[in-house]
Amino acid sequence: MDFTQFYYPDRFIGSIEDYEKADIVILGAPMDYTVSYKAGSREGAQSVRPASWAMETYSSRLDRDLEELKYFDLGDLVLNMGHAEHSCNIIENAISQILEDKKIPFTYGGEHLITWPIIKAFHEKYPDLVLIQLDAHADLREEFFGEAYSHATVMRKCAELIGPDNLFQVGIRSGPREEFEYGKKYTHFYPYRLEGAIEDINAFCKGKPVYITIDIDVLDPAYAPGTGTLEPNGVTSRELFDFFYSLKLDQVVGIDVVEISPYHDLSRMTSVMGCNLFRELALKFF
Repeated sequence: MDFTQFYYPDRFIGSIEDYEKADIVILGAPMDYTVSYKAGSREGAQSVRPASWAMETYSSRLDRDLEELKYFDLGDLVLNMGHAEHSCNIIENAISQILEDKKIPFTYGGEHLITWPIIKAFHEKYPDLVLIQLDAHADLREEFFGEAYSHATVMRKCAELIGPDNLFQVGIRSGPREEFEYGKKYTHFYPYRLEGAIEDINAFCKGKPVYITIDIDVLDPAYAPGTGTLEPNGVTSRELFDFFYSLKLDQVVGIDVVEISPYHDLSRMTSVMGCNLFRELALKFF
């Protein structure tokens, strides 16, 4: 791993000092070039790290502690600011290297477009990859204001790569008619809710590699106000965590949490949510 391509503003609590000894790698992808409303998610990973130091490493729900895991915080990637496609290439190459090193990446955005290069790298290694998206928005546009590279097109690009039947879209509550029609026809589409997807996901994903992407705006703004495109009528934090506790997945190969925007956060509650997601998901699946 070429460590010169990363910026180290801080470290996530419990991060070990040796990359080679880690099983899990935390990294930030500070890109928010295509955000359509409020920018600022490029600072998402940098806001989660200091918030993690106020978090207990022990999960009472799972009766496990982060001390049981070996994870290394790589810091934030140095991206070509303003150039979405080139930055996507940098992200893809970094994820490919982490996978080549036989480690599990846990990535913080950044806007949701970062998931596209990540999935490209994963699909190269896992051709039968299943993608689970938790999000307020369908992100199924083919283009957005003339741009194919956008946080509004990311799931359409992923679906076309891995096959829409390998995409589960959960909690969606916003998008134009065309996106909802595409989702209902081609993907596993669960708008407005989480619970209806659990049994289907557990059955479909048995024995398959699974990647999970979480747009923080799947949560109602009352629970995660620090994001760029707020959507009312979302799920609660308890509903979100209970969803993950109920999943029975054999092989979760990677996770990302995107669209945390600390500039718009209230009392840093969204950043706190972001670091708690790492604790619960890492202890649940790894």
